[in-house]
Amino acid sequence: MSQEFYDYIFAKQQNQEAVPSNKEITSWALKVIHLLYPERTGEKYASVDALKAEFIKLENELCRIMHATKACSNCDTSKLAKNFFESLPELFRVLNTDIQAIFNGDPAARSEFEVIRSYPGFYAISLYRIAHRLYVDNIPLLPRILTEYAHSKTGIDIHPAAKIDEYFYIDHGTGIVIGESCVIGKHVKLYQGVTLGALSVDKSMANTKRHPTVQDNVVIYSGATILGGETVIGHNSVVGGNVWLTKSLPPNSRVYHTPNHRILKRLGMKLFGHKK
Repeated sequence: MSQEFYDYIFAKQQNQEAVPSNKEITSWALKVIHLLYPERTGEKYASVDALKAEFIKLENELCRIMHATKACSNCDTSKLAKNFFESLPELFRVLNTDIQAIFNGDPAARSEFEVIRSYPGFYAISLYRIAHRLYVDNIPLLPRILTEYAHSKTGIDIHPAAKIDEYFYIDHGTGIVIGESCVIGKHVKLYQGVTLGALSVDKSMANTKRHPTVQDNVVIYSGATILGGETVIGHNSVVGGNVWLTKSLPPNSRVYHTPNHRILKRLGMKLFGHKK
């Protein structure tokens, strides 16, 4: 490589302002989750005052992170950090509904402790709800860092701008995509490989409703793809596995994919290890 290239990269590094790493930002969010759910770490505090001090410490840390990342040029980062932590009781309440939905809906779940400690769906939902709270306050960058971290760990890709109501249940989860302008109601259950996406990724569609709306009490099975900002899945509907939808469904619908199967039998062939 040329000396000019080295000089260019070096100059770029020198001009780069010091900002917290993605690891530092995600570590802050995970500390918040661990305070809300000590089941994840088993950590205990000696007193309520000690616990309160830890929350204040994380509030100050959020303020510092926002300031360092220049989250906004003319805003009060102290006020934004305070607003976030004042919203924690409501966020905690909603997360508890997600735990209940997973525990009640999954026959394999033996306890809420198991859901909190080991379920990737709850892990992704937790980081999404923190990210969404920051997004609502118009804090840039941090929400996307948090949801992309959850994506890297679980394979579940939820845009922080998506609006997701209570009792949200992700089962298995790998490969789920929930787009920026999605709206999801209460008691919705998604299986692995579900895509709630856009019909077009044209840049001119930024800031428009590009992703579906899923109303209350809907189940969407694995591999289903639902596209388009005008697409509405009506309440109490079931969307079967591998279904492809670009149009709305009325409430109480049942839609299933019906593939054609051909079973070939020939004399002397081995099918599944057995002579036919």
